[in-house]
Amino acid sequence: MQKLMLSSAALAALIALPRPASAAVRPHPLISENMILQRGMAVPVWGTADDGEKVTVEIQGKRESTRATGGSWQVRLKDLKTGGPYTMTITGSNRIELQNVMVGEVWVASGQSNMEWPLSASANPEAAISAARNPLLRLFTVPKTHLDKPTTDVKGAWQEAAPQSVERFSAVAYYFGRDLQKALGVPVGMIHTSWGGTPAEAWTSRRVLESDPQLQPILDRYSAAMRAYPLAKLQYDQALARWREESEKARQEGRPVPRQPQPPFGPQNPTRPSALYNGMIAPLLPYGIRGAIWYQGESNAGRAVEYQRLFPAMIRNWREDWGQGDFPFFFVQLAPFMAKTAEPGESAWAELREAQRLTAKTLPHTGMAVITDVGDERDIHPRQKEPVGARLALQALGTVYGKDVAYSGPEVKSAAIEGDRIVLRFNHASGGLVAKDGALQGFTIAGEDRKWVTAQAEIRGSTIVVWSPQVKKPISVRYGWASFPQGNLWNGAGLPASPFRTDDFPLTTAPR
Repeated sequence: MQKLMLSSAALAALIALPRPASAAVRPHPLISENMILQRGMAVPVWGTADDGEKVTVEIQGKRESTRATGGSWQVRLKDLKTGGPYTMTITGSNRIELQNVMVGEVWVASGQSNMEWPLSASANPEAAISAARNPLLRLFTVPKTHLDKPTTDVKGAWQEAAPQSVERFSAVAYYFGRDLQKALGVPVGMIHTSWGGTPAEAWTSRRVLESDPQLQPILDRYSAAMRAYPLAKLQYDQALARWREESEKARQEGRPVPRQPQPPFGPQNPTRPSALYNGMIAPLLPYGIRGAIWYQGESNAGRAVEYQRLFPAMIRNWREDWGQGDFPFFFVQLAPFMAKTAEPGESAWAELREAQRLTAKTLPHTGMAVITDVGDERDIHPRQKEPVGARLALQALGTVYGKDVAYSGPEVKSAAIEGDRIVLRFNHASGGLVAKDGALQGFTIAGEDRKWVTAQAEIRGSTIVVWSPQVKKPISVRYGWASFPQGNLWNGAGLPASPFRTDDFPLTTAPR
């Protein structure tokens, strides 16, 4: 079992907990009825009380006591038995009983709109919602909150999975939790904290952004926007006044109303650096969790090369501040989106997928769910969320829980030039390499002129051979390199291959 340490950030957050007006002992809002406590660790339970007040926490016949310091207290509960329901009592000058507490597995689910997307708006919602009643699956949604400084408080309540509680809950998080609970047979808790349209820097602490020179441009852009804001706000107010006049005139004359001007990026924009880390991640510390799932990247696609640095920094940031070591972190590669094209070309979305692939390849205890078959060229929010949650669950089952399942599609391992052809070898070719629904497609090849052309590709045993009559001396191959990839390389276990490249050519999203 991994030793659980309280990080400096979590300790600072604990000390800064707001003190209640009365002397009553108060647990943190996450420590509440219907909660799931993480098994297999010394589980933190914390809250507020008067300085020096003795606080005792009891559950499963185990009792831990402490005294409040600086208005805050914390105990750690060891060797809790999986299952429930149990009653937790917290006693100080008052006594609190928390009913229906379970012990099992806890995961955080975060990201932008595709993680936020509710079950009710996903594909086939009626069947999923009607079958959702499960007292062993518990859900907590963090309210949308953006702040300039980290907070320790959070509103919300744990709920049992039921038709009324899952309807507006994250579809991806629900399907992930549902599949885990079914496979493991233990209670599972999902803490959902996401916000549509937000970039990764909003979910990263200011300390981390400031400490990395390669991430300094993020803060520089924000500072420049704040300097420009007063004038931009004045111009916006003037444009808004004109729009109101023109809209009223248009309505009176029966003409279409013109488009309303949008406000400029300002100091209260929720996408500003660290705002969502402060309001929606910091208040969860140091709640005991097994790991996190993440679906985000659309808002960073135009800066995909920067994301190669930012995304791993964010993951390390969360791990350090949670104080639980390198906990598992699984994420979703961007779904296909925008126009399909048969011509090879550059793509910011392809470059963002590459940043995600490199993160999974280089950062320990991470994994990526590939969903190249789940996309909509006209909608950035594909409705098929069940396979997304399922593939994230396979990552967890195969790497965290030791289940004998295939959890990844083919992953390129090596590329060797053999005459006028390039031979590719793969990891995770469970059940063999498969060209799904026809001849293998999605490959491009380039020579020393770095001009990409559509390539022919053929599965030969455990390898794929790629070539083109137009390229006599090839040096590199790409697969699925498009905003809407049309590749069909899978493995026999039914999982698609990630888009990839074997070159190191400069990318279009590199800073200039």
